[in-house]
Amino acid sequence: MTADGPGHVHPTLDADHPLFGLGYAKPVERRAFLRVDDNGIAPQSAAVAEETPVALVYNGWPHVVMMCTPADIEDFALGFTLTEEIVADRADVTSIRPARYSQGIEVEITIPQAASDALRSRGRSLVGRTGCGLCGVTTIDDALRPGHAVDAQVQIAPAAIFRAGAELLSHQPYNDGTGAVHAAAWATVDGEILLAREDVGRHNALDKLIGAMVRAGVDPRTGFAVVTSRASYELVQKCAVADIALLAAISRPTGLAIRMADAAGITLAALLRGRSVNLYSHPERVSIEP
Repeated sequence: MTADGPGHVHPTLDADHPLFGLGYAKPVERRAFLRVDDNGIAPQSAAVAEETPVALVYNGWPHVVMMCTPADIEDFALGFTLTEEIVADRADVTSIRPARYSQGIEVEITIPQAASDALRSRGRSLVGRTGCGLCGVTTIDDALRPGHAVDAQVQIAPAAIFRAGAELLSHQPYNDGTGAVHAAAWATVDGEILLAREDVGRHNALDKLIGAMVRAGVDPRTGFAVVTSRASYELVQKCAVADIALLAAISRPTGLAIRMADAAGITLAALLRGRSVNLYSHPERVSIEP
């Protein structure tokens, strides 16, 4: 909702909102992929959730960027403003106006000047969320940094991806018994896991893995990464920086992750379950027998 004053409310930002008429992504869209299993390969499609950087700007001052599903943005902005105690009362929020900006949505939020001054004086003081991947970021341009290109010619067989997925559980001692910790692992072209790291945050786990690879002198052209989470955009972004050519994820990707992987030259393999996986970008690195 956009509130211009008590009792004056505009519709929420849904799939029919004018922003989407400008070409902005919808919350959910169907995406094509190649389904690989023991029976071969076949083109399919399925619904993919979108993730979008949303910048919250208070009285013209950028405060934070959060990754969100692009729907009910006004509700998110109001809830965030109240739960973070930026203001104490709903009546203190006099307007919420979302607008398309760059590759995301910028939300202009008007609050009393005293509250705005207090926010600016304390700076970006939020505690980093384990799942956000954007801690400390205040603008959309910071969130979606220019991409790196990956051109490694590594070839991975489906059986190697299936093997790594099957072995991953045995490399998660912290998750054993807790069921609350993500893992990121490095596998050889044959699917043997050589390194694995865990963290409650999926992006933290991948950062740990990349750090371990660098310290161990692992050549990123000699294998691929596999993660226990969904394939979100920041994981693709991190793989691009680290020159990792193939990322396999246990859960589905987001639309932004697919676009970023395609642009970066990364093979994005997702919904890795047992002996099947979906290839969303650059399938040429997966060597599939006729």
